Amino acid sequence: MPAPPPALSPDEAALQRGYNALHAARTGTDLVARLYALAMGDAYPAEIAASSSCDWPLVAAMVDRLRLQPGQHLVDLACGTGGAGLWLARALTVRLDGIDISDTAIALATARREAFALPDRARFTVAALQATGLPDAHAHAVICVDAFSRATDRSGALAELHRILRPGGRAVLTRALRREAEPGWTEQVQRAGLGVDHVEERRHEPRMWARLYRLWQDHEDELRRALGDAQAENMLAEAARTLPTLDGRRAVALTLRRSPA
Repeated sequence: MPAPPPALSPDEAALQRGYNALHAARTGTDLVARLYALAMGDAYPAEIAASSSCDWPLVAAMVDRLRLQPGQHLVDLACGTGGAGLWLARALTVRLDGIDISDTAIALATARREAFALPDRARFTVAALQATGLPDAHAHAVICVDAFSRATDRSGALAELHRILRPGGRAVLTRALRREAEPGWTEQVQRAGLGVDHVEERRHEPRMWARLYRLWQDHEDELRRALGDAQAENMLAEAARTLPTLDGRRAVALTLRRSPA
């Protein structure tokens, strides 16, 4: 049995409270999902229903890059309500561990296992990115969508990724940076004992976020009614803060690999 994950730090506990409030507010409405669907168009994977940049092109890239075989083990880090990991686990006939700091999200993800016919092949646990509580060399593959930049300890999260991956195992992470910035991920992942296997440019992603943020602004009154003022204010503040930066944004999907040796 894996050891229980360590207790959350004060910063992680504050992050947990924020995400718990977000997921609780969105549970009783499909408004947010409908706005994501409008922003993504036919690239929106409705069954996955992720509140992230997870679209069909990213799902296809994960299938292609992870090279999972039936019966192997997938870990979904910062899994949210579990859709991406559950979809992949069912499609590829693998076992799944989902990790998220929000116990509300973990409860929602656990409840979705039946819909994906995975009651015995998927497990969800509350933990931080840098302290998952999973055994060493547990995963043949790992996914992490839109979360590594928000880790309270990014170096620790990469070290944990190395620890839980089997030798030769791959991980697909999404990252964003300023278009003119020199990416530092090669050095970061090498320090963690990993290598960059592939960098896939997601040129359409900043435009998707721009459409989504404008939809949030256009539907402010509906967001306030459906989610409450606090969550609506958080979303509108994110939109106002991020929209002016999107023209200079570069989005990528990184495939990392632990050395086979």
